[in-house]
Amino acid sequence: MQNFFSVNSKTKKRYPPARALRMKNIVLFGPPGAGKGTQAEVLKENYQLIHLSTGDMFRYNMKNGTELGKLAKTYTEKGHLVPDSVTNEMLKDEVNRRLEKNPKGFIFDGYPRTKDQAEVLTDFLKEKGTQINAMVALEVDDEVLVKRLLERGKSSGRADDANEAVIRERIAEYYRKTDILKEYYQAEDKYYGVDGVGSIEDITKRLSGVIDTL
Repeated sequence: MQNFFSVNSKTKKRYPPARALRMKNIVLFGPPGAGKGTQAEVLKENYQLIHLSTGDMFRYNMKNGTELGKLAKTYTEKGHLVPDSVTNEMLKDEVNRRLEKNPKGFIFDGYPRTKDQAEVLTDFLKEKGTQINAMVALEVDDEVLVKRLLERGKSSGRADDANEAVIRERIAEYYRKTDILKEYYQAEDKYYGVDGVGSIEDITKRLSGVIDTL
């Protein structure tokens, strides 16, 4: 492992490299209604991993008025998408901040979303002396997902959980985005599809069956 400090190009902060060749780093994916959030919380506890959610990252930076948060806000306030360059730097800062506690690994949730982001993540983790070990995707039949979300919509109060047409579009959008990433990690022999139907315990057992081999 290379022994040098990394420097964030926007904040100029210097971070030590990861003592991390033993780390388990997982990209966790699942379509709306697959139970990804629930499983991320269980896996986080079972394997003592740090759960990095893109949504949480953005909220933290904007709430705390970081330089990257302020920069992201200049886009969101105009109704524009935050560019990859900002999201990438935010992710790097968050990983570097958490590395100070010598974690056993990370669960990446909501990142990467594009092939370019996946390549950035690969290069960044390589600099830190570690890598993505697997992309694990919960696989659930579309009709099961629609039924789950419509049922959830009865109590969640979310409008997008109550409209079947919107639900189906969200699911289709998920596949459009993840097919590219699936191909990327398949090319590296790091893609694992896991049956996402069953009890929480059963699904956790299947996920653990993958993670334990990494």
